[in-house]
Amino acid sequence: MRMIKKLPSALLAIPAMLLLSGCNLVVMNPSGDVAIQQRDLIITSTVLMLLIIVPVIALTLFFAWKYRESAKAEDYDPEWHHSTRLEMVIWSAPVAIILMLGTVTWISTHRLDPYRPLERIDENRQVTADIKPITVEVVAMDWKWLFFYPELGIGSVNEFAAPVDVPINFKITGTTAMNSFFVPALAGQIYAMGGMQTKLHAVINKEGVYDGFSANFSGPGFSHMRFKFHGLSQQGFDQWVAKAKEGGKGFGRQEYLEFAKPSEREPVQYFASVDPELYSAILNRCVEPNKLCMRDMMHIDANGGGGKEGIDIAKALNSVVCTPLAPYGVASGPQSTPVAIEGQTFEPAALPETKQVAG
Repeated sequence: MRMIKKLPSALLAIPAMLLLSGCNLVVMNPSGDVAIQQRDLIITSTVLMLLIIVPVIALTLFFAWKYRESAKAEDYDPEWHHSTRLEMVIWSAPVAIILMLGTVTWISTHRLDPYRPLERIDENRQVTADIKPITVEVVAMDWKWLFFYPELGIGSVNEFAAPVDVPINFKITGTTAMNSFFVPALAGQIYAMGGMQTKLHAVINKEGVYDGFSANFSGPGFSHMRFKFHGLSQQGFDQWVAKAKEGGKGFGRQEYLEFAKPSEREPVQYFASVDPELYSAILNRCVEPNKLCMRDMMHIDANGGGGKEGIDIAKALNSVVCTPLAPYGVASGPQSTPVAIEGQTFEPAALPETKQVAG
């Protein structure tokens, strides 16, 4: 009997426990300005929708109780069928909510466009000319993450870092199955697809170690496709870079081809030097020896395809891209020299990017 008496109080504690379980929900307690704005958008949208949902549910329950069969309500009119005043309320309130939601969504969609460079560090500080963003190239693989720092010449596996209050420009691609790059504390998720490049601009405002993962199922190793993001002070970031340069090894095309084999639970690794053309080769799917880059295929197709013009251009690109210094092909334009054929000059074209809205 004593256990039965204690049962109601235990049941009452369940809702409180459920509420407390969300105290560490990262999406609602982020550490980056972009994620904070996205959280505010979620809250604003939810409140606006509840302005309709709560009254409708409350009135449904009220009318069901008031006009129940046993109540015998005096104002009950079984022949009632229309009220202009009620119709105006029923239609005007949802329309007003939809207009407000539409306005908020339109403004936020453009302000939080992942391709749009950041204009502010937080709500009190703007991005000034003396603040230099840091670029991070991200490659989603089976089933691990590869990060390159083109300006620093280093790389890492399943871990990356950035200084606090410094804008981060992400360039994101993939190798096989479509994945999704997601650091909830930093910004919304954005897709990583083979042969395509997406972008994300974000900033971290608090020091800490944050979880990142793929938010898109991509095969048997998907559940272990996780990484750590370190938000560091400038001094801490400099130390992290020094650790990568001192304890790491070189990472080029041959190392990448071996590393690209599917694996799970890959330990954190650092690369002291990275082939500066490797990311572009991964993006253009031409890391392997003697393989024509997607960028160059598209250029050939745009200029004659398999016809005489296209064949001449293919020869030009081959002579430009494959050189003794780069036997596997140069992945981007800066090292290439134009080749003239029949009075025309040919250069490799850039691969178009794929624009996608963060979710």
